[in-house]
Amino acid sequence: MRLSAMGDVAMTVPVLRALVTQYSDVKITVISRPFFKPFFDEIPNLSFFAFDEKEKHKGFLGLVQLYRELSALQIDVFADLHNVLRSKVVRTLFALSRKTVAAVNKGRVGKKALTRADNKVFEPLPTMFENHQQVFQKLGFTIDLKQPIFPEKAILSADLLKMTQGVENLIGIAPFAQYASKVYPLDLMQEVINELSKNKENTILLFGGGKSEIDILDAFAKNKTNVINVAGKVKFQEELQLISNLQVMLSMDSGNAHIAAMLGVKVVTLWGATHPYAGFMPFNQPLSNSLIPDRKQYPLLPTSVYGNKIVPGYEDAMRTISVQEVIDKIKTNFK
Repeated sequence: MRLSAMGDVAMTVPVLRALVTQYSDVKITVISRPFFKPFFDEIPNLSFFAFDEKEKHKGFLGLVQLYRELSALQIDVFADLHNVLRSKVVRTLFALSRKTVAAVNKGRVGKKALTRADNKVFEPLPTMFENHQQVFQKLGFTIDLKQPIFPEKAILSADLLKMTQGVENLIGIAPFAQYASKVYPLDLMQEVINELSKNKENTILLFGGGKSEIDILDAFAKNKTNVINVAGKVKFQEELQLISNLQVMLSMDSGNAHIAAMLGVKVVTLWGATHPYAGFMPFNQPLSNSLIPDRKQYPLLPTSVYGNKIVPGYEDAMRTISVQEVIDKIKTNFK
């Protein structure tokens, strides 16, 4: 069970894919929000169970109903990969019925030590993928993530091929995040896009959502034939297909980074108030692909696990990541 945000759900995919690969007799039921179902469509021996938070599974009685529906599937063990109130209720009901259960350790103590201003412990914490491994270890399944398997690139429809102009050098850019402290300054991002678009062998696909973001993406792409804003123009499933065909994805510390990584795409991430040491670095990516601000100039970084804490004077921290540094890192990740 993992509800939560898009990136958090995407981070379960590599672990579940490894589980069914290494334990072919295991059948998995994933409980999550309906929107995330396409993440799991290509994983064998996996069924998706849609969590209906607004009606059927709302409130305590709704969670009891969820438990009853899951019990009818003859579930043997329950993996709580969320560990919040709702998942705890369902987990407890399974435990009371004498089923084996396990929950993810979110490592809050370590994260607090990493992000506090005084006596900061600047050391890498276990990744969320390692935390998920530990859950399945408790349930009796040892999972090896050292040689991951990824799905084949999606075959693009005629409409998507037309959109991408039929080129192979597809670069994805997802310039937004939930919090402003994780967003690379828009003027610098425009410079990155301008420079990359000079190479007419490249097609740059811009990802985002919502009217305000779409307007900004349109401005990024203005007067550039090889820069395409796909936000609002394709369905979510088609967006995943496009991402699977990228040479490299440039993203903030956000869901798009994890989606690209789960599909086996190389990902360059830009970090602001947060830091890859908190455990949210995209799957199977080298630390060198994570570009962070100058900690000599901004020694309190990271100031937050999720980017929701504002520290006065740190608004321009991401400006210490140069445009040329971003461009060079993207170029080094071309296959």
